[in-house]
Amino acid sequence: MWESGDYDTGSPISTAKNGLHTDGFHQRGHSWFVSTDIPSDFLVQIGDITFHLHKFPLLSRCAKMNRIIYESRDGEINKLCLDDLPGGADAFELAAKFCYGVAVNLTATNISGLRCAAEYLEMTEDLEEGNLIFKTEAFLSYVVLSSWRDSIVVLQSCENLSPWAENLQIVRRCSESIAWKACANPKGIRWQYTGKPRSSSNESSPSSNAAWKGGASGLHVIVAGNHEFPTTVQAKDQRMIVESLISIIPQQRDCVSCSFLLRLLRMANMLKVAPALVTELEKRVGMQFEHATLSDLLIPCFNTKETIYDVDLVQRLLEHFLVQEQSEGSSPTRHPSSDLKMYDSSSQRGSHLNAKMRVARLVDSYLTEVARDRNLSLTKFQVLAEALPESARTCDDGLYRAVDSYLKAHPTLTEHERKRLCRVMECQKLSMDACMHAAQNERLPLRVVVQVLFSEQMKISNALALKEGGESQYQPMVPNRKTLLEGTPQSFQEGWTTAKKDINTLKFEVESVKAKYSELQNEMEALQRELNRLAKPKQTSAWTSGWKKLSKFTKTTEANDNGSQVATADQTRKTPRRWRNSIS
Repeated sequence: MWESGDYDTGSPISTAKNGLHTDGFHQRGHSWFVSTDIPSDFLVQIGDITFHLHKFPLLSRCAKMNRIIYESRDGEINKLCLDDLPGGADAFELAAKFCYGVAVNLTATNISGLRCAAEYLEMTEDLEEGNLIFKTEAFLSYVVLSSWRDSIVVLQSCENLSPWAENLQIVRRCSESIAWKACANPKGIRWQYTGKPRSSSNESSPSSNAAWKGGASGLHVIVAGNHEFPTTVQAKDQRMIVESLISIIPQQRDCVSCSFLLRLLRMANMLKVAPALVTELEKRVGMQFEHATLSDLLIPCFNTKETIYDVDLVQRLLEHFLVQEQSEGSSPTRHPSSDLKMYDSSSQRGSHLNAKMRVARLVDSYLTEVARDRNLSLTKFQVLAEALPESARTCDDGLYRAVDSYLKAHPTLTEHERKRLCRVMECQKLSMDACMHAAQNERLPLRVVVQVLFSEQMKISNALALKEGGESQYQPMVPNRKTLLEGTPQSFQEGWTTAKKDINTLKFEVESVKAKYSELQNEMEALQRELNRLAKPKQTSAWTSGWKKLSKFTKTTEANDNGSQVATADQTRKTPRRWRNSIS
C-alpha cells in the first residue's frame, strides 16, 4: 500500500527571517488581520476578502508583487487586487502566513492550490532560499506522489485550477503515479477514498469506506468504478486522465490485469478517447484475452444504439488475440534440432491450444448473453461464432446454448435463417445431454434434429462395437452435415424412414446389452457370496473335526441302509405272491 498518513496531518512549513514578530492571523468578517503591534500598510483584495498586511514580508518573497509595485507609476501603492490568483483567498491566506513565518500545514487538500498560488506570486529561490515554490514542489514529489490516496485527492482539487494545474504538470504527475502504483501491485490497493480522514478502524475494513458507485478501489475509483468518474471531474479532464493512463502502461505482457485493461477500454469508449490510443489498448487486451471474464466483456455500445453491448469491439479483441497467437506460434526457434527446444515448442503449442479453448468458452458464454438482444443481427452472431478455428472447441454445447438463446429471442426467423444459424455448430461435438435436448427442441429445423439423431446413433453404435471387442460396422446413411442440410425433400424423407428403422434396431441392441448386463451382475453377486462364505475362518479343533466327519459318515450309512430296507419292502409289496400248487 502506498500511503502518507491521514489527510488532516500534513507537513508544517514556516520561516522567521523577516524580522517581524507576529502571533498569527485572525479574521473579522470578510477581513484578515495580522496579530502584531505594527499597523498594516498594505491591502490585498481577492474577491470580497480583504487582507491587511505589511509590504516588507510580502515583497521579500513575492517577485510578482515586487514587479507590480516598483513598475507602477505610483510608488506609494498601498492596495492590490488579485482576483485572478489561482486558489483564491484560501491559497493566498496560506501564502501570506508563510511570508510572515507562521507555520503552514500542508495537506493533500490544499497543496495544489498553494502550489499554483506560489507560482502565480513567483515565490522562487532567487528571492529566498527554501521559498514556497520549493517547499510545495517537494511536498508534491515526495509525499503526495508516493500515495495513491493523496494523488486522487490532489487530482480532484485541480478542477478549479485550470490552466495552472496543467501547466505545472500536477494532473499528469498524479495520473502517472496512480497508474504506476496500480500496475505494480493492484492487489496492494485496499483502501477506498471517501474524502474523509481514515481512522484506525477502517484500516482493516476496505469495504467500509466505499463512496462512489460500486465501491471500486484504487485506480478503479477513477477509471473503472461502474463506468463513472467522480462528478467533480469534467469530461475533458477525464479524457486526458484516461489518455495519460493508456500512454504510460508498460509494454510487457501481463504487467497489468486484463480486467483492468477492459475497464479502461470501457472508459475510453465512453469518453471518446483518440482512436489511435483505443486501438493500442485493444491490442493490449488481445494479448491476454484468455484471462478476461464475461462481466468484463459486457461493454455497452456507447457510439450507436444498434445493440445493447458492443459486439464489434469483442470481435476486434478476438481478432487481435488470434493474430497474436498466430505470430507467436509461427515464430522460429533458435535451435530447432535441440531436444529442449522440441520440448519447449510442444509445451508452447499446448499452451496456445489451452488459451484458444479458454477463449472459446468465453466467446460461447458471451454469445449466449448477447443473443438475447433482439437487435443483434444474425450476421454478427455468425461471424463471432465462426471466428475461432474448429480445434478450439472439443465440445459444442456452449455454441448450442447460444444458438438456442438466439432462437428464443428471435422467433420470427425464417427456415433458411434458422438453418444458417445452426451451421455454426457441429452436431458431432454435442454431448449426450445436449443431443437429448436438441432432439426435443421444436425451435430447431427438422433437418438439424435428424442430424443430431444420426450423430448420436453413430456414437452409440461405435460404443457398442468397441464394448463387444470388435470394430464398428456402422456406416452413416448421410456422410456429412452439408449433405444432410442441403439434401432434397425426397432424399430427406427416405433418410428419415431409414433412420427410424436404425433407431428401432438400436433400441433392440440396447435392450440386449441391458439383459446381458443384468445376467453378468447376478453372476457377479453369486460369486461374491461364495467368496464371502469361503473367506470365513473356521474355529474348530482337529478332534471336533474328526467327530463331525465320523458323525456325518454314520448318518450317511444309516441313510443308505434305511433306503435299502425301504426299497426292499417296497419291492416285496409290489411283487405279486406266487403260490405253489401241489399235484396230488
